[in-house]
Amino acid sequence: MEIYLDNSATTRVCPEAAEAAMRAMLTDYGNPSSTHAKGRAAAKLVMNARRQLAKALGCDSWEIAFTSCGSESDNWALWSGAESVSRRGGHVISSTVEHDAVRHALDVLERRGYEVTRLTPGLDGAVSPEQVAAAAREDTVLCSLMLVNNETGAVTDIKGVSKALKRAAPLSLMHTDAVQGFLKLPFSAKTLGADLISVSGHKIHAPKGIGALYIRSGVRLRPLIVGGAQEDGRRAGTENVPYICAFGEAARIGFAGAAGYQEHMRSLREHAIERLSAENPGLAVIGGGAPHILSVSLPGYKSEVLMNFLEAREIYVSRSSACKRGARSHVLEAMGLAPEVIDGAIRVGLSRYTTLEEIDEFCTALRSARESLQHR
Repeated sequence: MEIYLDNSATTRVCPEAAEAAMRAMLTDYGNPSSTHAKGRAAAKLVMNARRQLAKALGCDSWEIAFTSCGSESDNWALWSGAESVSRRGGHVISSTVEHDAVRHALDVLERRGYEVTRLTPGLDGAVSPEQVAAAAREDTVLCSLMLVNNETGAVTDIKGVSKALKRAAPLSLMHTDAVQGFLKLPFSAKTLGADLISVSGHKIHAPKGIGALYIRSGVRLRPLIVGGAQEDGRRAGTENVPYICAFGEAARIGFAGAAGYQEHMRSLREHAIERLSAENPGLAVIGGGAPHILSVSLPGYKSEVLMNFLEAREIYVSRSSACKRGARSHVLEAMGLAPEVIDGAIRVGLSRYTTLEEIDEFCTALRSARESLQHR
């Protein structure tokens, strides 16, 4: 039996999203910029998906701009966001545990002359509002922090951070990478306080290759991709109508059942922690907070070896972010964890499709891995 527990890397596409994409590919396949009937039908699908996503995010539909992925949304938010307020200063605040899409975008900003302060998280893996308030200056123009860390599930209080930032630097912009937090934690764009919010389809059971950026009304960003006037002139390129439709449908379903799905994942996570801690002496639970991400470590064991053991039993987990491709986790290093803890860490990603039976199979298999490998 295949047990997929790498949902923080990507989720399987739900049937409703796949059907929405298929209809757009086979029936309403016109270019939404065309003025004839087929084009108007496609444009209507895009607008409907925009409304679905806006409802799930708790914002107005015109504040949504579709992108190709969360990384594009992050790049656009940081580069154009900083540029849009650069006349006010050149200081940017972020952290040492951001996704690479933010980390490497920050490197680019530094090469462009911006000064970047990278805050170190606490032992829980999160950055506090007090840290941001202490780092903010008169010339601070942008702050970018993850809502949910993609490796540890640590939750940063973005609402509190936004308030602290606006008190210290009222004219600055607040961006949050909410790719891992969207529909996994209850929040609304209107109450979160962020000016820019990145989300991605393939984390909520839509296909890979579609994302969005919430741009608060009144914030003007220079387009990252230029050409046509799509997305109200904010992002050029013919819209990916099938994937946009799938994203909208996945957001609709995820939002409608959010409370139940979140409680389901939270209960599975708590059950896994209870079993794993009881059955594996020395096991460490790393970070945490989000209901769908569980990061644990067996110090003295190698995560690659544990993963291979599990994969042989068709149980799929990861050692850190899928974007790392085998490199040591900068997130766990930034948290100050011991090397043996980092090297023995694995990440379990849950979804609404994950079952209690699958979690029990995983727990049993990890115990077997520890018992059999320690004698080699």
